[in-house]
Amino acid sequence: LVENKKPWTLDELYKLPQVKQVTRHICVEGWSAIGSWTGTPLRDFLKLVGADTRAKYVWFQCADKDGYNSPLDMRTALHPQTQMPFKFAAQILPRAYGFPMKIRVPTKLGFKTPKYVLSMEVTNDYKGGYWEDQGYNSFSGS
Repeated sequence: LVENKKPWTLDELYKLPQVKQVTRHICVEGWSAIGSWTGTPLRDFLKLVGADTRAKYVWFQCADKDGYNSPLDMRTALHPQTQMPFKFAAQILPRAYGFPMKIRVPTKLGFKTPKYVLSMEVTNDYKGGYWEDQGYNSFSGS
């Protein structure tokens, strides 16, 4: 449910307007950490590609595990803090943190922060997700 379905190169993504935010990552395992992330707000990118923001979900396909994927409800995707970060601590996003791109969702638990994003899809179909299919709640946040 996107008007402009063109593939994006990493260089093109890096040229998008970016903002810095300092937010806390809260892991479902009980630990947390504060970090400085720089990237494009997801809502700005969705607007740029002509996404139908009345759709229910944005679904991410990732490269970190076989078949790893993760859904976000549209309200969360449009939240001002939900971000497509390309940098951590003012450096290109390290591989351990999701290079080339991850989705930062400070309003959710860490497992709702997909890393190594290859593609995203705007859809009304709930397609499950790696953790959700193992019994984790898809909402998991504030």
